Amino acid sequence: MKNFVILLIVLGLFACTKNPYMQTNKAHKKQTKEYAKVLSAQNQMDNLALKYPKEWVGTTNFNMRKPNFVIIHHTAQNSCEQTLKTFTLPRTSVSAHYVICKDGTVHHMLNDYLRAWHAGVGKWGNNTDINSASIGIEIDNNGFEEFSGEQMKALETLLAHLKTTYRIPAANFIGHADIAPTRKNDPNIKFEWKSIADKGFGTWYGDTTHIAVPTSFDPMLGLRMIGYDISDSAAVVSTFKRKYLQREDKYPLSANDVKVLYALWLEALK
Repeated sequence: MKNFVILLIVLGLFACTKNPYMQTNKAHKKQTKEYAKVLSAQNQMDNLALKYPKEWVGTTNFNMRKPNFVIIHHTAQNSCEQTLKTFTLPRTSVSAHYVICKDGTVHHMLNDYLRAWHAGVGKWGNNTDINSASIGIEIDNNGFEEFSGEQMKALETLLAHLKTTYRIPAANFIGHADIAPTRKNDPNIKFEWKSIADKGFGTWYGDTTHIAVPTSFDPMLGLRMIGYDISDSAAVVSTFKRKYLQREDKYPLSANDVKVLYALWLEALK
């Protein structure tokens, strides 16, 4: 009887330590194998009425998808565990390459060369398919709280790696709200954009005290030049203020706000 009890305890401990994502990890590996088969297959469209050669010839000059943007999000959920579960449920149809927990733990959920589903409908400059050109980073935050020091330290280390590895321009480190101002507000108003921009991840502005804005300067065209979709002027102005002025309001741009925008516009021209 004693041995039986010990066996039950051991089995219980084993069950507790078992990876809860074992099954979804298997599904992940299965899917990557299927994509590998597609990539290795001869690229001929047999269903088309085209004339093909007897022998297939494949080029030697190609590489993997190169991400050129990094999109920073907050999870808008209550825990890292909740987000991990969300990203492993097929019905949610959302994912990200990285998830950063409050203690600084970084979950690398998808190879950087693969396309995650994190951006949704959005636009930056002339790019309307952000998912295909970007790496998505989700930071565990419900949308109203401060970002922990551990999170920011982990984020900066990760951004430095991504910037160096993929040669991503500083201006291409942006937020989810930047590409979808009518739908999103993340990362929230407490995110330290200036801090990471000072380290080369994003754009910021200097002292605007002595800036003289020309009367010919059109603020909306200035926002467009930076990269914003200006089809909804109220939404994009609110997004701009939230990011660069850390202010939540729906008022028109003030004279000081326009100075900040003009300074950023000058940076975009360089």
